[in-house]
Amino acid sequence: MSIATAIKFANSGIALSSAPINPDWILDGAPVARAQQIYRSRDGAADTFIWECTAGRFKWFYSADETVFIIEGAVVVRDDAGIYNHLQGGSTIFFPAGSRAEWLVDRYVRKIAFCRVPLTRKLIAARYVYRRFKRLIGQGSGEREAAPILLGHGTAHSS
Repeated sequence: MSIATAIKFANSGIALSSAPINPDWILDGAPVARAQQIYRSRDGAADTFIWECTAGRFKWFYSADETVFIIEGAVVVRDDAGIYNHLQGGSTIFFPAGSRAEWLVDRYVRKIAFCRVPLTRKLIAARYVYRRFKRLIGQGSGEREAAPILLGHGTAHSS
């Protein structure tokens, strides 16, 4: 099996498009959100977005697992248990599919979001059976997934 080798690169100056928040979710203010999808996995189960929003308070409902890394600005996120998380540039938070949260953006926040649709139990079981079968027939013992390639500050280095 061939592993895709294309590396996707996006810098902080990526152009964002209007991504309005559902008006029924807005609790206070007039937040303006913009976003851009920068990657979608081949199987369509994972996406990466850059997203930013101006001041406001709103609910958010997560239909997929979402890991968020705050790039700049700040936000206070309150979960269903009433726990407040103060996030700022450099903070990371995970929202499992099916969860919801209240976002309070005082001025501005910009994030990168890694979203993944969780596998169903049947698919998890099928994957387990497939992997066990591969091991039993001796395939897969020499296979290795490609290591991620990390580029720092938009500069590619070759050796």
